[in-house]
Amino acid sequence: MCDTIVVTPDASADGVMLFAKNSDRDPNEAQHLCYLPEMEHKKGDRLKCTYIVIPQVPHTNAVLLSKPFWIWGAEMGVNQHGVAIGNEAIFSKVPAQKEPALIGMDLLRLGLERAETAPQAVQVITTLLEEFGQGGNCGFQHKLYYHNSFLIADAREAWVLETVGKEWAARRVSGVYSISNCLTLGNQFDLASPNLISFAQSRGWCKGREDFDFSRCYSDFIFTTFSAGRQRCSRTHHILREKEGRITLEEVIAVLRHHRDAPGGWRPDRGLTGADVCMHAAFGPVRISQTTASLVSFLHPTSPLHFATATAAPCISIFKPLWMDVPLPDMGEEPQGRYNPNTLFWKHEYLHRLVLSDYPTRVEKFRQERDDLERRFITQAFQALQAPADLRQRLEVDSFAQAQAALQRWIEDVEHTSINKPVNRLYAAAWNAYNRQAGVPLSL
Repeated sequence: MCDTIVVTPDASADGVMLFAKNSDRDPNEAQHLCYLPEMEHKKGDRLKCTYIVIPQVPHTNAVLLSKPFWIWGAEMGVNQHGVAIGNEAIFSKVPAQKEPALIGMDLLRLGLERAETAPQAVQVITTLLEEFGQGGNCGFQHKLYYHNSFLIADAREAWVLETVGKEWAARRVSGVYSISNCLTLGNQFDLASPNLISFAQSRGWCKGREDFDFSRCYSDFIFTTFSAGRQRCSRTHHILREKEGRITLEEVIAVLRHHRDAPGGWRPDRGLTGADVCMHAAFGPVRISQTTASLVSFLHPTSPLHFATATAAPCISIFKPLWMDVPLPDMGEEPQGRYNPNTLFWKHEYLHRLVLSDYPTRVEKFRQERDDLERRFITQAFQALQAPADLRQRLEVDSFAQAQAALQRWIEDVEHTSINKPVNRLYAAAWNAYNRQAGVPLSL
């Protein structure tokens, strides 16, 4: 389960497009932040995606991707032209295809590699969708099959693309728009597949164009309800709409960290159902996902700037600056699905799982330093927006180094912090199972 947000230039404080996403996956499904350069390809080259092989194009763009380690595609990313895309799982009355095809994350990466604008990305994805379809398992520890929606933005335009099988609808949006695990377009769209309405009509879901509603006609009730996609979509939209016209990058980051209000303060071990924007797994079968990576992009027409956690749990992570034209900093070894303290993802995940033993007490050990460091990184990055590449690279490397040094201090502090209120048994059992599966040397 995920949340993707766009704030178009007329709604942001700086008049710049803002894009953001939390990627929610299985707790042990490490996410890899990687950069792939632009490339030229030979005529007749073939491309192996997650499950199937398709024709390669002559040229692919440079891309910055945040991707589950085992998948060819990505949960979110940006390209050298300032196009950003995030995808969401969608559940429909139409069963998701189990036979291997392109998965939503493949389509996302293909859109970034092959398009120079947001409208072009819509065209790339829908063309590939209609030719190859979407299907195949998208889950790491739990098999999961779903359709996909996409939020696609560049410096000037933002588009929502929602798909079910090979059917789709797309709409250019303005202001604040968010997508979660639900269809949102209703009867308002600018583009659509030729059979979108006639297929629904043949199933008796509508009489024709006059009463067609994409969400009402195609949505599945059970999965859409329990994913709490509509509630999360409404929550992110409401928070940002109250500040429309003066929304900053920092306020978008705050939304990605949002937890529900609760009497006595929020705790991740409360409740067997319910989903937050900042997602934390609990005892199954409903709360089995956690936010494993987060990305925010400032899509300036000439000087785009990106901030990524490269770690799970944005509520205890630092967003660090990145540029497309300078190399990524050292983040250790590429993470896999087993605990490895030599990777940034798993080292931070060790802290995250320490904190889960008593979240309200332990997060306060470093919350202020996290905020101070992140504020400094954001300020320095914006000051360096027009600076030469070598200066921006030093700033990027220094930010990651400071964040990793802080991470080590926080681990040591939290390890020596007493637990005031232990978590409930079901929650502890769930996380102890996750830790055993990944080899994390912790017990709640």
